[in-house]
Amino acid sequence: MKIVQTDNFNKFFHKLPLEIQRLYQIQEQRFQENYRDTRLHIKPVKSLPSAFSLRITRRYRAFFYFQNSETAIFFEIDHRKDIYQ
Repeated sequence: MKIVQTDNFNKFFHKLPLEIQRLYQIQEQRFQENYRDTRLHIKPVKSLPSAFSLRITRRYRAFFYFQNSETAIFFEIDHRKDIYQ
């Protein structure tokens, strides 16, 4: 699976603590290998049609949508208390 990150995603990603950035990269690798891996805890986002949430840690999430069957667009990453607002 190919991952495309928006400018907004990259802006927020670089503001995250380094440990969270490292854990995201592990999850991203898992996603690329098999986006149905249960360790990703992917769930639909109720407030955003066709968007999904990927769990990085218990507190951090990344939002994405599938552009097509081979590409996912990651558009937001943040603490879960902020990302769902």
